[in-house]
Amino acid sequence: MTVQTYQGSCHCGAVRYEVDLDLAAGSGRCNCSICTKTRYWGTVVRPDAFRLRQGEEALTRYPFGSGVAEHLFCRHCGVKSFGRGELEVLGGRYYSVNLACLDDVEPAALAQVPIRYANGRDNDWFSEPAITAHL
Repeated sequence: MTVQTYQGSCHCGAVRYEVDLDLAAGSGRCNCSICTKTRYWGTVVRPDAFRLRQGEEALTRYPFGSGVAEHLFCRHCGVKSFGRGELEVLGGRYYSVNLACLDDVEPAALAQVPIRYANGRDNDWFSEPAITAHL
């Protein structure tokens, strides 16, 4: 396990953060309506591994579904660079970081990140959907 610190941001740079993560630990893509439409590619980290460096005031919350997850996006450029929430099945409080928003990761390294697919469309989060190529 190789944990490294990465820098992340939205498109315009108003929102900036640091996150400690092991890319080899994997990531997730989901077929629920919001993840499909935003093309979200996330990985979950504990709160102590995430540090928002700037832009709390630039974040807008989109209340979706049960409201358990905070779907956040930059009010200037619209990019969803991370989210946060609390779910016991994920170990309590968490941050979900959009890997596509990491600024200092080479495309070749991202291409090696394992992906687990979730069937959020059918509320069957621990099963893989039949079709994943579009995610």
